[in-house]
Amino acid sequence: MWFVIWAEDAPNSLDARRATRPAHLERLQQLQADGRLLVAGPCPAIASSDPGDAGFTGSMVVAEFDSLEEAKRWADADPYFAAGVYAKVTVKPYIKALP
Repeated sequence: MWFVIWAEDAPNSLDARRATRPAHLERLQQLQADGRLLVAGPCPAIASSDPGDAGFTGSMVVAEFDSLEEAKRWADADPYFAAGVYAKVTVKPYIKALP
């Protein structure tokens, strides 16, 4: 089943986000290689594809997992979470309706 992982960034976490980004992307690329990634990306703090020092407010991932527990374990192991980038992570089942 698909699951949405909604993560909210901690205040002043942009430097940690930048430093940890390669490890974070590596995990997402593995999901993609396994055919289990629907979409993933950050939420900029301003309406810009390059927010610069304004940074980000969080991230969203929609990926396929066997269970809610597996999706939560995957989210909890994210390098952003370990580095303190994420203040809160919510994982919920997701049904792709369109397109």
